[in-house]
Amino acid sequence: MKASEFDKRFDAGEDIGAEIDWGKAQRPNLEVRRVNVDFPAWVVDGLDRESQRLGITRQALIKVWIADKLGGALMGTRKVGRQPRRALSATTCGKAGRLVLV
Repeated sequence: MKASEFDKRFDAGEDIGAEIDWGKAQRPNLEVRRVNVDFPAWVVDGLDRESQRLGITRQALIKVWIADKLGGALMGTRKVGRQPRRALSATTCGKAGRLVLV
């Protein structure tokens, strides 16, 4: 099937699921990369307080804050038309409070 036919059927609301090879489907820009960030203890303590106040993990707080900041700054979409947030994972390593984002 040509792309134009696929688009027409999709736009008409037809079920096109059978036409897609879901085994090869990919979501762009979602590859995972590991990033190490060292924070002073007071920053980690502040992250812990804020995450506790919101009832989420430190990891979730950092993911949301970074995605929100980068999403608006890079996409130029501060108030409307915001792109979906990408998921990040974060863990803390050692007593120094080293943060690892993946």
